[in-house]
Amino acid sequence: MLSQGRKGVLVSVAGFDPSAGAGVLLDLSVFRSLGFRGTAVLTALTVQDTRKVREVRSLPSRFVLSQYETLARDVPIAGVKVGMLGSGANLKAASGILAAASGLPRVVDPVLRSSSGVPLLDKHAVRAFLPALKGRLSLLTPNIEEAALLSGLKITTVRDMETAARRLAERILAPCLIKGGHLRGHPVNVLFDGAKTHLFDSPRIARPPVHGTGCYFSSAVLARLAGGFSLVSACRQATRLTREAIRTSAAVGRGRWLMDPGLHE
Repeated sequence: MLSQGRKGVLVSVAGFDPSAGAGVLLDLSVFRSLGFRGTAVLTALTVQDTRKVREVRSLPSRFVLSQYETLARDVPIAGVKVGMLGSGANLKAASGILAAASGLPRVVDPVLRSSSGVPLLDKHAVRAFLPALKGRLSLLTPNIEEAALLSGLKITTVRDMETAARRLAERILAPCLIKGGHLRGHPVNVLFDGAKTHLFDSPRIARPPVHGTGCYFSSAVLARLAGGFSLVSACRQATRLTREAIRTSAAVGRGRWLMDPGLHE
């Protein structure tokens, strides 16, 4: 049964992936599997399949902001997740959306490039990313590559992840969790909550490359936070749920495998 009314709905501010393997379509599926109705604010349209991103069209920032403002006047929003933005102008729009959602759980997943290597945010916007979000989010969830780019640190070990998570948390005035799926050997997610570091082990599953794991994780964290769980508990549960989604992923096209949140909830 979906949580509505008193508990409100969750909002995904992200791009549209026609394969439904990531972006708003996956976010909405995750929200629903965890008991929340989801709504979406589109930031960009893509031409892509399970193999690669072929084209990106960012939507006008005023249009992006208007989508959220219109929703907020009508539905009881319980939390906001920000993913792919596509442009520096949309980074500013997202900053405004996060400020307007002050007091709610706000998770930001910095989607800087596609898994096939296509840039999804220009270099100037990457440099402006942390200042634009400072003090306006509940949790930042970069992967190792994104954390290295945003922190300026080389990250190859769990200790490096701990150092980068602390540095990023200091810069955004909010907790930071670095996803360890790209870590060599045993994957570990590293959370710095502003006072303490927490490690969440997630033994690697033998699978071909899976699309959308970062989107899945950040959406699951938001749903758990909106459901009243603590940050540490939400991150622990999202780590477990993402691993299970990877385990039940399947080949849909000729490229990366896709997850189906409905299979394990």
